[in-house]
Amino acid sequence: MDLAPSPQAGGRYQAPDFELPNQFGEPVRLSDLRGQPVLVVFFPFAFSGVCTGELDELETVREDFHRGGLRILAVSCDSKYALRAYSQARSYSFDLLADFWPHGRVADAYGAFDVELGRPRRASFLIDQEGVVRTEVRSGAGTPRPLQAYRDAFRELTAA
Repeated sequence: MDLAPSPQAGGRYQAPDFELPNQFGEPVRLSDLRGQPVLVVFFPFAFSGVCTGELDELETVREDFHRGGLRILAVSCDSKYALRAYSQARSYSFDLLADFWPHGRVADAYGAFDVELGRPRRASFLIDQEGVVRTEVRSGAGTPRPLQAYRDAFRELTAA
């Protein structure tokens, strides 16, 4: 797992803007969320074991993050229909966004798309109120990102 500021200039950079449909087909635009911190969590596949474990953990602490003003956006290349079924089956209360077409365009903009496998890598981005990526959390295939990494990064962001 890699938990560090981005290797780009100064360790921080403007998050690429995007608009994607959530599991209900409603558009979610990152720039519309300015003024609040956002955690963008790319995950490979709905209904897969490691992804489900990671998102289940986020659901258990979602209210704590929400009280602190953090918005969670989970992004995969699955269709909005698959993400709706997944969200309903798991009772997720945060947005699941479909980076379905053009396939993986947003994940690619974040350097989180695996072209060979056609899916997002496990990469998360904590974005501050001004739209700047403050922290990235990455892990290899089959390795969950630790929930504590999100807690620590969010604590550091709110203490700044």
